[in-house]
Amino acid sequence: MPFDAPELILHYLLSPRFFHAAGMTLLLSLCALLGGMVMGLVLAILAEVRARPLRAFATFYLWLFRGTPVLFQLLFAFNVLPGFGIVLPGFACAVLALSLNEGAYMAEIIRSGLRAVPPGQREAARALGLDRAQTLRLVVLPQAIRVIIPSVGNQFIGMLKLSALVSVIAVEELLLVANQTAASSFRYMEALTAAGIYYLAITSLFMAGQSLLERRMGAGLRVGAAQR
Repeated sequence: MPFDAPELILHYLLSPRFFHAAGMTLLLSLCALLGGMVMGLVLAILAEVRARPLRAFATFYLWLFRGTPVLFQLLFAFNVLPGFGIVLPGFACAVLALSLNEGAYMAEIIRSGLRAVPPGQREAARALGLDRAQTLRLVVLPQAIRVIIPSVGNQFIGMLKLSALVSVIAVEELLLVANQTAASSFRYMEALTAAGIYYLAITSLFMAGQSLLERRMGAGLRVGAAQR
């Protein structure tokens, strides 16, 4: 007996294949965001150092990865790197390409957060005997994180949507599974609706976590200001 539309949507939502694909999409997005944050932090620091070659490298990186499409970078990692002896599975290629692309945007977000910290904070840290690395780790970064959290949340949502592109290198993320399921049954509305519900559920959970983190860090900031 064929399913009605609501029953079929629920069937897809509860199916192990859709659930696994949603988990793959979430894992891919989180890994790419984490990799992008690490790369962005390195680039943001390089862009501020005095050594001209390091600043030039950061500028070139931003120009390259912000100036080429994400799809191009995915296909390059999957199809060109093996020619240099670097053979990676599809998931690793997807994380690598998305992380490198995300790093170019996270660099500007982190850089703006670092610049938002008043110069007096750095001067006070130096007066206490902290070196540059300690000042960055103990004084500047904790304050910059408060500034960049909203932007990082937006980047995660954008990354979640960009993850659909990895279907071109045969990574079984959510949209690929939904499209394959619909192609076999011609029930596109039901399959894509189920995928859309999963996307909305993931973004809603992340937005709730982001809001909670912002409130907690904001409360800590207010407490510190009241104590001063």
